[in-house]
Amino acid sequence: MASALLTSSFVARGAVRPTRLSTSNGSRTVMKAGNWLPGSETPEYLENIPGSFGFDPFGLGSVPANLQRFQEAELVHCRWAMAGVAGALGAELLGQGDWYEAPQWAITGGQPQYLGIPLPFSLTTLLAIEFVAIAGAEAQRQAEPDAEKRKYPGGAFDPLGLSKDSNTLEQNKLKELKNGRLAMLAFVGFVAQHAATGKGPIDGLKFHLADPWKNNFATNGVSIPFLGYP
Repeated sequence: MASALLTSSFVARGAVRPTRLSTSNGSRTVMKAGNWLPGSETPEYLENIPGSFGFDPFGLGSVPANLQRFQEAELVHCRWAMAGVAGALGAELLGQGDWYEAPQWAITGGQPQYLGIPLPFSLTTLLAIEFVAIAGAEAQRQAEPDAEKRKYPGGAFDPLGLSKDSNTLEQNKLKELKNGRLAMLAFVGFVAQHAATGKGPIDGLKFHLADPWKNNFATNGVSIPFLGYP
């Protein structure tokens, strides 16, 4: 998660037109509206990359191999975060408890369940299945020499053919990154909210809406010390 947030700058195409300044050597980009820092110059290696917004203050992506790795790592984190947020919200909406309590059976020695249905597997068996499935998928992905195909495999992963149109594909790349970054922040919020209130996201939202002025981050007694209601 931390690496994804750190590298979230390295992926996406600037959606606005740069301002150019003519010089004796020709024309060069000196600033781009919408960059992370107003008036900042976009590094050449971040030009035409889906969501970069010119953000790389430490030059971490100046090495091409590193930039490819950062892009791939962020996409993987984005996709896991979107799946995690959807799963956390879905389970709670279906009345299966909050995400934090879901894995407690592994600690207490209870029966594993999925959406309330008992599973005929032990923890050891579930871990073995997960290891084989994920290790197999990662091995296949790492065996692909084309960096773009590792990030956007297409084929069976694009049954609706959404990647056939190049313009649509570029738009979807940016949409995926934006939604993935939001999901990463959302899950950090889920963790912080549970630490502060002991509630899941849906229960926390209901609690807040019941009395927004009294039940909010400033009054939970944790986010801002000494301001919480008894």
